[in-house]
Amino acid sequence: MNPVTALLVDDEPRGLSSLQKLLQLNCPEVNILACCQDIEDAAEKIEHLRPQLVFLDIAMPGRNGFDLLRSLDRISFEIIFVTAHNSYMMQAFRFSAVDYLLKPVEDELLAEAVQRAAKRIADKSEGMQLNTFLHNLQQNGAVKKMKLCVPSLRGVKVIEIPDIIYCEASSNYTNFYLANGSTLCASKPIFEYEMLLEDSSFVRVHKSFLVNLEHIKEYIRGEGGSVIMTNNHEVEISRRKKELFIKRMREYYKY
Repeated sequence: MNPVTALLVDDEPRGLSSLQKLLQLNCPEVNILACCQDIEDAAEKIEHLRPQLVFLDIAMPGRNGFDLLRSLDRISFEIIFVTAHNSYMMQAFRFSAVDYLLKPVEDELLAEAVQRAAKRIADKSEGMQLNTFLHNLQQNGAVKKMKLCVPSLRGVKVIEIPDIIYCEASSNYTNFYLANGSTLCASKPIFEYEMLLEDSSFVRVHKSFLVNLEHIKEYIRGEGGSVIMTNNHEVEISRRKKELFIKRMREYYKY
């Protein structure tokens, strides 16, 4: 893996020291240019040092990590958020495929995040990823208005959440069936998208299927049953997922 230059931003000295040691032990390809404890210093260091990757804490006294992003004229680096808060805002990070790590940071997750960031740096796709993140950040929790960055064999495609009819597992890949009639093969397994979309209108109805409740036309009774989607595809519901599906339908449509 090619060397990656990085900047660490955290108001807590212990947090900076801990992350620095973890990177040295698990990610020798990361060249740490500087460590910053406040937004003003971080903005100045970003401008002068031009890091490829920034590890950014969110909750800091005064101005936070989001304020740093908004203050920059141009974001030309990858971001890995490091936070102790697993709040709803995490959905925005997940939808846009911007990496995040919860404190205390786990070695394996840190190494995986750095690998993904390094690949995105090589692919030069960070602009699309971060634009999507900033769009989602402005939606104030309105999941229906959010977008999702989907990594594919060709690169990264941005799709709107409401346009997803359902997802189908294909080994370690996921096929997206979209409202415009097209399909998209994502280079991630379906369980990752189940987690990303857990607070929205999606429900896992089968080991192979994740459906959007907004796009269900009809439910057909059976041992597990099946649903007819708005593209007229029939999707099977497994027997063990039937109770969850019915529960989510009742909650979503209030009947």
